[in-house]
Order: sequence, then structure tokens, then C-alpha cells
Amino acid sequence: MLSIRPATANDILRITDIYNDAILNTTATFDTETKTVEERMQWFLNHDEKHPVIVAEIDSKVIGFASLSKWSDRCAYDGTAEVSVYIDRNHRGKGVGKRMVEVIALEGERAGLTNLISRITEGNLSSIHIHEQLGFEHIGVMKKAGKKFDRFLDVHLMQKLINN
Repeated sequence: MLSIRPATANDILRITDIYNDAILNTTATFDTETKTVEERMQWFLNHDEKHPVIVAEIDSKVIGFASLSKWSDRCAYDGTAEVSVYIDRNHRGKGVGKRMVEVIALEGERAGLTNLISRITEGNLSSIHIHEQLGFEHIGVMKKAGKKFDRFLDVHLMQKLINN
């Protein structure tokens, strides 16, 4: 059975594995170099109560993670956070990602955020569909925003207003 809980430092190895697989095999992230456990631990420590990291588990094994990250270091953006979700390749397409977006959005609402932003790489129709189902709206497309696997990729921007 799927359970979702706050991430802990003990989850970093598994979070790193899932993220590195996404780096090497998907366009879900524009990182192109794998991360060390130490780098992911620093990433984790940069999150706070307003910008949580959560994990999804089945049978006590972490199968995905989601986070809210600062959109900008400028103070006027304090109410805005970026949503990120990564699911283990063996558990994609089973509703885990949708549940993770639901829960992380609720965490953002509890933290008093007013605005959630997602950047979704072209071709990731399932992620776009999930975000639409959960009340995110399309706000634009950044053309040729990044280059990965020897091709330029557009990025869809989606936004959900909360606590208004």
C-alpha cells in the first residue's frame, strides 16, 4: 500500500538513486551530470518547513519523492514555490505521481504559500495532464529552454494559485 511521509536524511540514498536515473534517462530534469549522495544531502538541507520534501513508499521502500523549492531568492517571491516530482521507473504510470503532486500542493497550502509553479518538459503529457487535473493552469511555454540528449526542448509552465 502506498504511503506518503516527510523525507528524512535516511532517505537521501534512495532519493539520489531515483534522481540520477531521471538525469540519465529522462528529460524530466535538465541536470545532465549525476549527483552524489553528499550533493543531494545539501539539496535536502536547503529545504525547510515552507519548502518540504516528501517521499512515497510501498512496503517501506521509497519509490518517489516530491519537493517544493524556492522560486527565487528575492523576498517578493516568498509565497511562490516550484513543484518537483520524481518517481522510480518501475512505479511510473500507476498514480503515484498524481498523489505526490496532490500531497505536496497541500503541504504548500499548509505552509502559507500562495503560488505553485511547475516546469514540465515537452513530451511529458502525463505530467501535464496530472497538473491540469489538480487545478494547475498553463501560463506559457519557454521555447528551446534547454538542450538534453542532443536536442532542444520546450518547457511548459503551469501555475496553481492557493491561499487566495
